[in-house]
Amino acid sequence: MQNMIGSIDPVAFNLGPIEVAWYGIIIVTGMFLAVWLSIREADKLGIREDFIVDLAFWMIPMGLIGARIYYVLFELPTYLADPIRIFFIWEGGIAIYGGLILGFITMYWYSRKNDVPVWLLVDILAPHVMLAQAIGRWGNFINQEAHGGEVSRQFLENLRLPEFIIEQMNIGGTYYHPTFLYESVWNLVGFVVLMLLRAKKDLMLRGEIFLGYLAWYGLGRFFIEGMRTDSLYIGDFRVSQVLSLLLLITSIGLLIYRRFYDYPKPPYYSEGIKPEKEFREKKKKYDQRKK
Repeated sequence: MQNMIGSIDPVAFNLGPIEVAWYGIIIVTGMFLAVWLSIREADKLGIREDFIVDLAFWMIPMGLIGARIYYVLFELPTYLADPIRIFFIWEGGIAIYGGLILGFITMYWYSRKNDVPVWLLVDILAPHVMLAQAIGRWGNFINQEAHGGEVSRQFLENLRLPEFIIEQMNIGGTYYHPTFLYESVWNLVGFVVLMLLRAKKDLMLRGEIFLGYLAWYGLGRFFIEGMRTDSLYIGDFRVSQVLSLLLLITSIGLLIYRRFYDYPKPPYYSEGIKPEKEFREKKKKYDQRKK
């Protein structure tokens, strides 16, 4: 079958003059799946459905803006020379870390505004975001981007990859590391692990699922980023590798501190918002007695 399968057209279909790209379809699919799963999980823990829907309307656009700003900042000379191209997102150029940073800030603000426990909320969202990331990497596959260095066809065949993946990694006659696949599989495994841990009653404290997500993603991204050919740099350092290492170290440190040294001990994830409800009820009775 060698060379019988060509590269995949990045355009899925046309709506008149508008080209609908596979990349956009894949990204949106991942986002909607993450929102749907988060709604279901939040409902089990006592958080109303419309809160997650409203949160998504804030987080998703802000995440996309953050991802674009992050990329532009590290390629600033190029965009200052032609500023209008900052808005040409169809040319590519979004960075997941920028999306995660601004998305987290937005989530933190909205959760505090609506009196929803932040640590509980990030635990709900984290595994589903990781699943969305696993799906989204296939958009990079379609666009033949975010790949690693040169490899031989034999190397890819030894990985037992399907022919369509091997040929999509043939770019201009040269085969490349399918780093999109490495990260997608890593994130998918992480999603399964986090979901299994989260399903155990009275096992994970609030915040530990989220911190586990950061540690898992940071560890995988650190090594995978080292293979890529399109990294953003500060001097001789790959920005994503530095951030990944910081995430890994910080998250593990917080996990240890919150599990063994934090006081009072955080409630278990499986309790949902029950501790807050009980506290409000006690406070209400106390205020009534004072009157």
